[in-house]
Amino acid sequence: MQTFTAVIHKEDDLYVAECPEVGTASQGASIEEAIGNLREATELYLEEFPVKQTFRPILTTFEVAAHA
Repeated sequence: MQTFTAVIHKEDDLYVAECPEVGTASQGASIEEAIGNLREATELYLEEFPVKQTFRPILTTFEVAAHA
């Protein structure tokens, strides 16, 4: 079993989940549904395009001055 990262953001009334390690994405009405759909999409992708080694992304935040 491999561990991947899910980056989630909300677009209108849906949650969008993306996996930066392999480039898969999916969506759902809830965070749990979006992650479940992302898991399924990633499993299907890896059946066709197996990855031997994945990188672990570094997640952080940063601030930007907002100009009105």
